[in-house]
Amino acid sequence: MSQIGSISNPYLYETIRMMIGQAIVVQTVKNIQQGILTSVLPDHIVVEVCCTPFFIRMEEIVWVTLATRRK
Repeated sequence: MSQIGSISNPYLYETIRMMIGQAIVVQTVKNIQQGILTSVLPDHIVVEVCCTPFFIRMEEIVWVTLATRRK
C-alpha cells in the first residue's frame, strides 16, 4: 500500500528513497548534514553520521544531493 497520497512532497520523497544506503549531503533550514542515508519515511529521513542516527524532518529539507568522494 502506497502512502504517497499523504506525503506533502511526493517528488522529494521518491527522489530521496532512491538514495538509501548512499552518502548524501542535506541542507536544512538550520545547517548542512553529511552522512549515510539509512531510512526514508513520509515525514523524516535518517542520516547516520559516525554511527549516530540523525532524524531530519522532510519539511526542513532545502536540498539534498549525493556526496562526492575526494580522490
